[in-house]
Amino acid sequence: MGEVLQSIRERMVKFYASDDNAITLNAVQGHFATSSSHINYYIDVTSLKVRAKEAREVARALKNKLLHHVTTVDTIVCMDGTEVIGAYLAEELEKGHFANNNKHETVYIVAPEVNSVNQLLFRENIRPSIEGKNVLLLLATMTTGDTVRRSVECIEYYGGNMVGVAPLFGTMERIGHTEAFPLFTTNDLPGYQTFTPHECPYCKKGIPIEAMVNGFGFSKL
Repeated sequence: MGEVLQSIRERMVKFYASDDNAITLNAVQGHFATSSSHINYYIDVTSLKVRAKEAREVARALKNKLLHHVTTVDTIVCMDGTEVIGAYLAEELEKGHFANNNKHETVYIVAPEVNSVNQLLFRENIRPSIEGKNVLLLLATMTTGDTVRRSVECIEYYGGNMVGVAPLFGTMERIGHTEAFPLFTTNDLPGYQTFTPHECPYCKKGIPIEAMVNGFGFSKL
């Protein structure tokens, strides 16, 4: 199994954002599984999340995508460990292009908690950052949209007003009534596909799954 994981790392290829060649992600083709689908690419956005310089570039690019589409952002809800990008994005939003209704005149940056039954929640001390706020959802990847829908439902349950979804990689332009502003799309990864598990062509050919993947990374089965 260690050889399989090493192979994934060695096969990584760098892809450039179509709107900004200064921003890249690493991806590898193969047979991978998420919690709800099978995909033919594993997308690694680790460097974009953990390197300050790259996170700053991502924040600037996301701000440009939001311009003329989103007018007010009070809170950024960060999923998949995107808090560093969220902090830089908040700084970009506070430079005067976006309105903010918070009495502290700054954007709030929060992340939901996941309880023992895999439900998202916000504790009472964080709830004021969601209730009545214009919320932007920031996350690593958006493929089938299941995780995003669950996140949006959670935010709306706590009284938040969704103004947009900003994935680093996304396959959709809209989730329900909420517009999405992905940094990378399927146009940037040639041949990217996602399948339901029972329709996966790799499984039908007997090709084993290489790893389980999500917005945090990949791991052996």
